[in-house]
Amino acid sequence: MRKLFLFMVMAFFGTAILQAQVKFGAKAGVNFASITGEDTDDLDGITSFHIGAMVEIPVSEKFSVQPELLYSAQGATTSEDGMDLDFKVNYINVPIMAKYFVAEGLSLEAGPQLGFLIDAEIEGGDVSIDIKDQVNSFDFGVNFGLGYKLDSGLNFGARYNLGLSDGNDDPEFFESEEAFKNGVFQFSIGYFF
Repeated sequence: MRKLFLFMVMAFFGTAILQAQVKFGAKAGVNFASITGEDTDDLDGITSFHIGAMVEIPVSEKFSVQPELLYSAQGATTSEDGMDLDFKVNYINVPIMAKYFVAEGLSLEAGPQLGFLIDAEIEGGDVSIDIKDQVNSFDFGVNFGLGYKLDSGLNFGARYNLGLSDGNDDPEFFESEEAFKNGVFQFSIGYFF
């Protein structure tokens, strides 16, 4: 019974110490998104946004893990027969970043990202076409970036998401068998509470 009590006390204090070191935060920023692939030469990038929450979990003095939950607006634009067409794909992204601090507050970051499609549409003029069923509902990618964190909790980040999954889930609709993938430059500002 004593061993169980001692174990419970140690677990409680260990959890309290760990929670004191874990930092929760929020972030938002701008996306410079594009769609890449064999048949995407006529697509241009779009400027959009991302917003969400993050948790920084220190592993050592120089290394942390930072899982995030982000809403991210992505896509591309093109012109066809004089009409501008916007391909809008919106995701809930879950990046899991490994952060290595190379200097006080400055970190190199890399890690995988899981993306879950929320909606997808083509907009042009007054017309909007839902293409959610034609776009792959899951997006996997890898992130690379830099971060800078001030003692106040304010932080800044620059990141590139290299999409690895094929977004083309309906080659007949897109009139192409070729894969297309997401690519997103993100610039963020955040705050750890």
